[in-house]
Amino acid sequence: MMKKDKREKKIKKKRKVSDVKIKEENVDQEVTKETNDMESSHDKIKEEKVDVKREEERNDDEHGSDNEQNDETEGDIISSSTFASLGINEQLCKACESLGWKNATQIQSQSIPLALKGRDVIGLAETGSGKTAAFTLPILQSLMENPSKLYAVILAPTRELAFQIHEVVRALGTSVGCTSVAIVGGVDSTQQAIALARMPHIIVATPGRLVDHLENTKGFSLSRLKYLVMDEADRMLSMDFEEELNKILDCIPDYTTGKRRTMLFSATMTSKVQKLQRASLHDPVKCEVQTHKFQTPKKLIQNYLFIPAKYKDCYFTYLINELAGQSVLVFVATCNNAQRLALMLRNLGFSAVCLHGQMTQPKRLGALVSLTDININHSCIKLQFNDDLHSILSINLRVVM
Repeated sequence: MMKKDKREKKIKKKRKVSDVKIKEENVDQEVTKETNDMESSHDKIKEEKVDVKREEERNDDEHGSDNEQNDETEGDIISSSTFASLGINEQLCKACESLGWKNATQIQSQSIPLALKGRDVIGLAETGSGKTAAFTLPILQSLMENPSKLYAVILAPTRELAFQIHEVVRALGTSVGCTSVAIVGGVDSTQQAIALARMPHIIVATPGRLVDHLENTKGFSLSRLKYLVMDEADRMLSMDFEEELNKILDCIPDYTTGKRRTMLFSATMTSKVQKLQRASLHDPVKCEVQTHKFQTPKKLIQNYLFIPAKYKDCYFTYLINELAGQSVLVFVATCNNAQRLALMLRNLGFSAVCLHGQMTQPKRLGALVSLTDININHSCIKLQFNDDLHSILSINLRVVM
């Protein structure tokens, strides 16, 4: 009996061991299956990720090309439209060609067709986008169709900008017999009164001096004015010309009668500009060239040099010497600093022209003329300002060793 019990125990043990082995094998099989399933799922996930990446790359390429095209179109100031395609007559197109203008800019292509239809226009574009021709060409073409004295008034916030606009008006209008005059402060008002008595077609003026002539010059009236243009309106209002603008608007035909067309050009649409729009424009059409705030040109290389104040003149002179033969624009904070740097650079052999708000108007005009002559004959460094609160230093980088 004892032997039988031992045999049975051995058999049971063997059975248990075999059962355990079978279970282990089953577990191993299940684990291998799970691992295989996991590997296959990982492979599928990898494939899906690869597919997703490929799709993203394709989308990025497509969007990238679209963005590049959009950036190119937004970055390009010049459009593909010719002036003739915008409705400008042949005589004015020839005048544009003589100035080297082959194609219209973005703001010109948008605003000129509307202005030629007699609509009031609000043009929003940054400085240097061709706004001057955008309002000058429609005025000249309308003047050719309906000749009249004191036909248009163009207002600018600063004297230098007024002279710049006047030069463009004169360059385009000479071929069509248009006469124009610049009316700004700092110049003898008697000579200006004589020029106004000759009844020019277009007056380019700063608001303060124009109001002075409206109030004090006998026989001068804008009651038959056909066009009013306010260029750089945001800056004009920021310089507290609101009172003068209201006086001018009271002296010209009311916009509600339809006898006077108004064009307002500005870099930004501020609340004051909107107020001026409501007071002076009738059913205006807005033309906007989209530009982001604080946007800089793509090809502009910017560098910042932080140095002690006592070393600034030394570094400044070194940079001017390194940039010899190129045009450079230098801005300074005060009139005295502009004068000091001009004297310093002249003593070092550079041909420097100083321009700031404390100079008399004839001297400022003389400095601008000398800059033009320098630009024609040599490369120059130019420091230019936009209003009387800024100082400018212009330097010709022809170094005398």
